[in-house]
Amino acid sequence: MTRTGTGPGRLLVAVYGVLALAATARGLYQVTTQWSQAPLAYALSLLAGVVYAIATVALARDLRPLAWATVGFELVGVLVVGTLSLVDVGDFPDETVWSQFGAGYGYVPLVLPFVGLWWLHRTGRDRAPDGPVPPASAPVG
Repeated sequence: MTRTGTGPGRLLVAVYGVLALAATARGLYQVTTQWSQAPLAYALSLLAGVVYAIATVALARDLRPLAWATVGFELVGVLVVGTLSLVDVGDFPDETVWSQFGAGYGYVPLVLPFVGLWWLHRTGRDRAPDGPVPPASAPVG
């Protein structure tokens, strides 16, 4: 098995890390200074930041069960919040990281969980050792 934080996985970890910092900083600022204006939206922004931070650590340290859980949660979050922010605008008077499927972040929040899940799947497969392929046994008959 390939470790999740090696090779191209380093770029994935870096993108998760940047998004974790951006979302957490935004969420903390909104929760501490503007809570009464849009509590649901601001709580979701902070939650997204925490999820990205945990996913970053899980991917960097090859903590596969935790990575699967956080990246999966992230996918569900961006799809649900993205849909609700378009359908029920009243609950989202201000944007979250996942609003409109991450439009405010260049749709990175929408694409990233798909890439993360693909990477976890790709690196989780057992690799056959390099070397010659053993001959097939002769048919019995």
